[in-house]
Amino acid sequence: MFRLPAALRRPLALAATCLTLPLAACADSDAKPQRQIDVHDPVMAKEGDTYYLFSTGPGITIYSSTDMKQWKFSGRGFDTEPTWAKAVSPTFGGHLWAPDIIEHDGHFYLYYSVSAFGKNTSAIGVTVSPTLDPESPDYGWEDRGIVVQSIPHRDHWNAIDPAIIFDRDGTPWMSFGSFWEGLKLVKLDPSLTQLAEPQVWHTIARGDRQKYQPVDKAGSEELEAPFIFEKNGYYYLFISRGLCCKGDDSTYRLAVGRSRSVTGPYLDKNGVDMASGGGTSLLDGNKAWPGLGHNSAYTFDGEDYLVLHAYESADNGLQKLKILDLEWDEDLWPVVDPAQLDTFKAYKTKASKTE
Repeated sequence: MFRLPAALRRPLALAATCLTLPLAACADSDAKPQRQIDVHDPVMAKEGDTYYLFSTGPGITIYSSTDMKQWKFSGRGFDTEPTWAKAVSPTFGGHLWAPDIIEHDGHFYLYYSVSAFGKNTSAIGVTVSPTLDPESPDYGWEDRGIVVQSIPHRDHWNAIDPAIIFDRDGTPWMSFGSFWEGLKLVKLDPSLTQLAEPQVWHTIARGDRQKYQPVDKAGSEELEAPFIFEKNGYYYLFISRGLCCKGDDSTYRLAVGRSRSVTGPYLDKNGVDMASGGGTSLLDGNKAWPGLGHNSAYTFDGEDYLVLHAYESADNGLQKLKILDLEWDEDLWPVVDPAQLDTFKAYKTKASKTE
């Protein structure tokens, strides 16, 4: 009996099936698999029934979703780049890094980083819009310029990775930093666009910087991306340790400490100050996800979430969005389930031509 090769049987079977189905169903059967959304340094906000996701990219990349699973491209914070970017960082490559987004008094403040890899020729800026909805007639980002700048040899810290927190008295603070001599916390003035005067600074986390390293080099303190989240009568400081952006070779991982005061000290479970190298491990990489980090944390509709990116080994180390349930143990320390790295998947809907 003659039998068609398997490579030919499937197309004919599919064609026969399509004869009995509506055209739309036939088209769907041949659709390409959905592409998981790949982002670095994700932060989120919610306006109305819509979630908005901001990430590192040209002009800061923005996506929107109604379910945190299906994301569509929603524009950029800048059409090109801040006018002052090259003056601060002559080797700036066009990608704005590590945003943060907050809502205050009816406006959304989008903070971002201008820098070059491995240098502290850096600055944190902020742009403002009355709404996140690109279809609204009120939508539009207005850049308010530099909030804080780091200059080699003058500053032993790096002005990237901003995150804003309001303390219980309503005072705004900005945490930031990467490598060099640790992570900083500085008070903002009520405009949220510049530092308060007189300036108030704190070091909230440090690592192990070897002696005699040049002050204009990143050095050996592998920590960055502070994010402070208030809950349970504490301020929780999340940080990323290790190396990002190396795909399968990434060593990124998350650590945490907590304090009753926004200015610290932030202590780990053993009582060690994070400014003295402390920090309790929260989430480490594994074989499938060798590196993960640069998290943010939110309460949406009464539920707490940890938002981060993770490098997927099965996809050549490409970074993927992860939104994990953030829970609390009996001693009020944060807990996440590593299994959700595998089970949570978020997808990018058909890309806009302008993406």
